[in-house]
Amino acid sequence: MRAKKLSDILKASDRVAVSNITGREASKVTTVSQEYCGNVVGGWALGKGGQSIQVSDGQSVPVFSTVEDLAKHLPRKKQPNKVIVYSPPPAVYGDVKEVLEYLGKTVETIFVITEHVSVEVTAKIAQICSQANIDVLGCNTLGVINTLDGVRVGAVGGTDPGDSFKKGTAAIISNSGNMVNTMASYLLSAGIGTSYGISTGKDLLILTPVKGLLELARDDKDTKLIIAYIEPGGLYEKEAIEMMKKTKYPKPIIAYITGGLLQKGGLSLGHAGAVVEGKGTSAADKMELFDEYFGIEPFEPGKKYDKSPALTKSLKKGIRITSLHHLPGAAALVYDILGIERDFHPSKPLRLNPWFMNYKGAEKKLPRKLILEKGTIPEPYGSQVNLMLKETFGAIPPRRNMKNASYMSSNDGKVARIYGYRLDKQMEEGSFIRSLFLAWTGEKPRDFEAKLLEQCFIAALSNGPGTISAQGAKLSTSAGNSPNTAMIATLACVGTVHGGNGQRAVEYLIRVFKDVDLADPWDKNHGLDLEKIVDRAANDFAQQRAIAKEAGVSYERIPCLGHPVFRNDPVNYDPRERAMAKYMKEKKLYNIFLEFYHMLTHQIKDMGIARNVWAVNVDGAIASTVLGTCWQALKEKRISMSRVCDIAFMVFAVGRAAGAGGEYLDHQDHGSAMDMRTAASEGIALTKAKD
Repeated sequence: MRAKKLSDILKASDRVAVSNITGREASKVTTVSQEYCGNVVGGWALGKGGQSIQVSDGQSVPVFSTVEDLAKHLPRKKQPNKVIVYSPPPAVYGDVKEVLEYLGKTVETIFVITEHVSVEVTAKIAQICSQANIDVLGCNTLGVINTLDGVRVGAVGGTDPGDSFKKGTAAIISNSGNMVNTMASYLLSAGIGTSYGISTGKDLLILTPVKGLLELARDDKDTKLIIAYIEPGGLYEKEAIEMMKKTKYPKPIIAYITGGLLQKGGLSLGHAGAVVEGKGTSAADKMELFDEYFGIEPFEPGKKYDKSPALTKSLKKGIRITSLHHLPGAAALVYDILGIERDFHPSKPLRLNPWFMNYKGAEKKLPRKLILEKGTIPEPYGSQVNLMLKETFGAIPPRRNMKNASYMSSNDGKVARIYGYRLDKQMEEGSFIRSLFLAWTGEKPRDFEAKLLEQCFIAALSNGPGTISAQGAKLSTSAGNSPNTAMIATLACVGTVHGGNGQRAVEYLIRVFKDVDLADPWDKNHGLDLEKIVDRAANDFAQQRAIAKEAGVSYERIPCLGHPVFRNDPVNYDPRERAMAKYMKEKKLYNIFLEFYHMLTHQIKDMGIARNVWAVNVDGAIASTVLGTCWQALKEKRISMSRVCDIAFMVFAVGRAAGAGGEYLDHQDHGSAMDMRTAASEGIALTKAKD
């Protein structure tokens, strides 16, 4: 490592630059960091050059289009020596590469906030940064805070870092970024502050693992105790303990290894790297490893510890805790036995801080002293809870035992109902599509929506005998199966590649439109700047595509644009989508999602990404129709986002399965047994005979 002690990772004099600085998370964190310590000198975001991030006290952070632009225009005294990467996974390698190219002479440390960066890309980042003598923390780090200097990078400390982080003598090293904040708060109740809080991240490959950070902490005179939050997965802790044994590590460690209960239940933590892969990587293995190193049983909060040479010898190495709530007591024990002075008098006692309460009326019967006041949800959890409760797009369905229960269907022994509507009455109305969507959504579509949905089902019936799904039905028929088996064979051949495009299109459209105030997608006078929405979507696609090509990785294509059959004309169309568009024009109907798709194809052509205008395929028309029909219920949380996505897939699947019945009947009448088989003479062996 380039750093020699913890302060080299981050200190008061450091100048920080931020990639993708105008992104939602990056801009929010930058604003808080500027108010806390003012160490961000600039950032970059493609196409956003000349803008600035405004801070509440009147400060502003300049935004440049590229790293090169930032390097050229920032004065020499403001050239960054630390960089935070907030880019999406496909862009991370390209950003790091450009940082090395244009800022390699000044940058000392790169913090990769982005999670789910592939192992291959992470390894490449490690290699090129090592060659450039630049330290990298991450990937998936929440950042670092130097409490002694009052500076941070990333979101460590949430929206009010000073609330949890007081100057002190304990350094926190954690796989989980959020746990850095939690453990700092717990230490306050023991009168112990923090020197540093470091989130290592927990993707599959950790670029600066605990061993390297412990080596830096050893030479940090202000750090007297190290708190380690450890998750299953990886052998990093084993390497650290081997180093500590070999060097007779001089500072005590309090270790909390999580994941033990989940391991017993056969579950795993949410972090990508918290996957048990073999001996030494499970939670139990790591607990045993630390207990053996410490030479003492885990901390017991109710136990009376008498000072003795044996206890002192063990606590000089440290002790393991089995619950985070035991951290203040264990830290106090270490300080008292080793004669380390507390940093301050305890000012924040550890107490219950209930986030959610529901007494269900019992509060009227309980004694007043048993009634808890609702607490304050600390950040970053508070924002996440508010997002879930207030801003989540689509309903969060209640969970219960559904063995003999159904919201969709009921039968009292006389009358069958669908979402409360009598089935015989639906038969009298005589619309299969309206009744089907009632069964899928709980609500009846309007007449024009039902007509468009009917066209979607018709469009899905068939795309010729060569499609994978039709081949499934024909193959099953030629094997002598019954019609239901042939239809099941078709459904088995419908997947995310063949048939799932509509599902992905709904997910994509929701991402594009969920943050705009769209009241009615069928209203042409929607009041939105659709051109601006299209420009943003096209630019995002262009940026991701360019970055991915630079990094040599695949990029996410826009679902439902382009079709292998309809691709050679200057402007390409899918005839099935055109049939729906014609009907909409005749009936003077409008759908903003379908209009968005067509405008986007032209914009991509105008930007030079495509040589011609791609076709909007029938899956795009299905997705636009389904999302338009469900939009109001989705906005008002009467229906979940996942249900709408699934419905788009089901429209194709049900239509194609019905068409498969036709293929079965045709093949049964006119085909011969086994006629879908490939002759042995046509088989190609790619492996030589070995016997």
